[in-house]
Amino acid sequence: MCAARDDSTEATAERFVPHSRSLKTLSSAAESCQGCDLYRDATQTVFGNGPRHARVFLLGEQPGDVEDRAGEPFVGPSGQLLDRAMAQAGLDEYELYRTNAVKHFHWRPAPGGGKRRIHQPPEYRHIAACRPWARAELEAVRPDVVVALGASAGKSLFGSGFRVGEARGRVHKWPAAGSDDVPEVDVVATVHPSAVLRAPDREKAFESFVSDLRLAAEWLADQDR
Repeated sequence: MCAARDDSTEATAERFVPHSRSLKTLSSAAESCQGCDLYRDATQTVFGNGPRHARVFLLGEQPGDVEDRAGEPFVGPSGQLLDRAMAQAGLDEYELYRTNAVKHFHWRPAPGGGKRRIHQPPEYRHIAACRPWARAELEAVRPDVVVALGASAGKSLFGSGFRVGEARGRVHKWPAAGSDDVPEVDVVATVHPSAVLRAPDREKAFESFVSDLRLAAEWLADQDR
């Protein structure tokens, strides 16, 4: 079910993405991206960060409130849980690149006013519009393995038909048909850490999350043997 799909969308960031595959150049260009409407209400673009040739590429959903204000991915509660899970899985031993499928925070005001901003999942049109950035980052980093954290990350790679429940805990190939520009890479699909935070049985959800991440760590260990 994880074959890549050509989901067209009117809005796209394609014209804002430079031909360069320098992460510094890409990050600078992303600051002025207006590929979809989310830039209007976000504080700033939150681009990825990590080593140029990181072995592990962590692809999440979108920046949250903390990330939107800080300008860095995975620095809020979800990022803290992810760090703990990666340590238990053994992934923290590898070089990591962290980014999101969507680069701007999607939110709505809290009822009754006030300063609190309520997270809204990105719509598929936002994911599709922002896909050229994720693709450019993958081309620049060329990781050994991608960890797709949640539905938005999976849809960014594999299209609107992606379902976390069907895909998690297994290794998938991306792009499915191969490409001259993008080297084929193995993708481990799992839930987003925010789903663990929301789970009724958080301990059980965390254990399952670590198990999925351990699959990526074991795959990397096999490559080193």
